[in-house]
Amino acid sequence: MHLQPIDSSSLVAHLPHSVVQEALRRVPDTSLREWVRRLSVPRNFYAQRQANRAVADWIAAQFERCGYAVRRQGSVANVIATPKRPANELVLVGAHYDSVPGTPGADDNASAVAAMLGCALALADGDAKVCFAAFNCEENGLTGSREFVSELRDRGGLKVSRAHILEMVGYASTVPGSQRVPTGLPIHLPSVGNFLGLLANKKSGWVMQSILQSARDYVPDFSVLGLEVPVGAESVMPVLARSDHVPFWDAQIPAVMWTDTSEYRNANYHHESDTPETLDYEFLRTVTQVLVATVAA
Repeated sequence: MHLQPIDSSSLVAHLPHSVVQEALRRVPDTSLREWVRRLSVPRNFYAQRQANRAVADWIAAQFERCGYAVRRQGSVANVIATPKRPANELVLVGAHYDSVPGTPGADDNASAVAAMLGCALALADGDAKVCFAAFNCEENGLTGSREFVSELRDRGGLKVSRAHILEMVGYASTVPGSQRVPTGLPIHLPSVGNFLGLLANKKSGWVMQSILQSARDYVPDFSVLGLEVPVGAESVMPVLARSDHVPFWDAQIPAVMWTDTSEYRNANYHHESDTPETLDYEFLRTVTQVLVATVAA
């Protein structure tokens, strides 16, 4: 078996929409940097409870400033933000806000939370049917996202058509050899780590295609590679099942993980050296623009 990623540059470009282009201009470059710095403190749910709660409060406040309705969900206090205008079905953008004990977690996962907030701000004045979830306890068994998906499945309420799960989206390098391939994963990747990676299963392949098309249409010079894995591949290749997309896959909800490939590019992964100074904020801003374009369209 050989897995072949799809490159956004291989797609035919569509005519950009002026409303989406205007939303992209609202993605705040300086704010992304400031948000990452604010979030980059050790904030594990068990090891740093006070910091964990303070970060959750701060994230909730940012969503409220953007005009979203905010609530806490589950035993670990996921932060859920929904548009105040009712909608029958919503697109979800999610990212975990906890970190490994003792680490500042700038890339893992402050970068993703910042991208999520940037998307929320860019779409705040529009009619996009999008909700947001800041998950807790990803680093401890995906507890937050599992509880969220369980509520979707068992209690009704929010109707989520698809999920975009952000997992480390702020680190990039133009150095040859900076990108590695996970051991045992039968795939060829570029040797330079300056692309965004997407991971989908068969049920979410169409969502991945929409992301690739948005990247091609709105940021054509940015490299995005998408990988659709065969049914059950995550059970034999655990590297494919390490983030908050997994509970959605298990519940048959289409979900795509967005990533800079974590330790296969970023040597600071799960270390104290995962600090804001190590990130590429132009890369993070472009990822955020792809996200905005995808959900706005």
